[in-house]
Amino acid sequence: MDSAGKTRKATIKDVAARAGVSPSAVSIALHDRPGVSASTKERILRAARELGWRPNLAAASLSGRAVHTVGLAIARPARLLGLEPFYMEFISGIESVLSRRSCSLLLRVIEADEEIDVHREWWQGGRVNGSILVDLEVDDPRIPALAEIGLPAVVVGHPSLAGPFASVWTDDAAAVAEAVRYLAALGHRRIGRVGGPERLGHSAIRTAAFDEVIAELGLEGRTAVADFSPDQGARACRSLLLAPDRPTAIIFDNDIMAVAALGVADEFGLSVPEDLSVIAWDDSQLCQLTRPTLSAMRHDVYSFGADVTTALFQVMSGEGRPSRPTQPPVLTPRASTAPPRR
Repeated sequence: MDSAGKTRKATIKDVAARAGVSPSAVSIALHDRPGVSASTKERILRAARELGWRPNLAAASLSGRAVHTVGLAIARPARLLGLEPFYMEFISGIESVLSRRSCSLLLRVIEADEEIDVHREWWQGGRVNGSILVDLEVDDPRIPALAEIGLPAVVVGHPSLAGPFASVWTDDAAAVAEAVRYLAALGHRRIGRVGGPERLGHSAIRTAAFDEVIAELGLEGRTAVADFSPDQGARACRSLLLAPDRPTAIIFDNDIMAVAALGVADEFGLSVPEDLSVIAWDDSQLCQLTRPTLSAMRHDVYSFGADVTTALFQVMSGEGRPSRPTQPPVLTPRASTAPPRR
């Protein structure tokens, strides 16, 4: 307590004295930078917990030393974002890392053409210490623009999309091939796909992989484009089912569109899976609550968000550009897939 009888807030000097190290060593350990041994770091963290120390983010911001805010801009309609389980899980994974470091997430839902200005404002205004870039496009204009200003960032996407930035990605091509081969093994010869916007890098990768494995197996395949929303997913599904040689199975690029397809199948008087097999991407609770339950490409999105954020901290601490793949999606068969009706 101080002279007025109030409990005094613990300082870095207090933590240093308790751990038996210098204040600079405390700063290194608490900001997760290289320079102290693992045992010393653990002793410092234990001392900080025992003293109830918390970082002074305002002072740290003025000193320019601490990493305390990460930026994430998402170019999706706010209403659609609220429906998408993927981003809710992904953000939860991000927060799981930030909370351990007493850091915050600065999130903004924007229009696509605003993102460069938003990240530039954040970085040059000292509001973030780094950013996570999502939904990369082919030849994405964000890459050269944000590299030019020196923004520390990690790209969520294949290295071919990331330019000079570090990237963390899933092997979408291998996952598409697994889904198509599974349907072919069930006996399906006409397979459709409802993909995301063609400008998105991961959509282009999935489309190319789909076309390649369809040709390799001698199947008939067709991709319809949507925007991940239930309305456009249903519209794309209808376009596939209206074809004279309609597919007997369809792969959807997210779970919301796959759920919407169940209603479309009912409109056409088709039974799932007897007349139409359905596979969703990014398995979620939605896939398990529908009737029939949806077969899906299962992906640990929570861990994906955590992996991306861990990589960003490595970039921000000067440990290089730690690009790496994360766990690939794995097919989880459920009641929405079966051999086609003979």
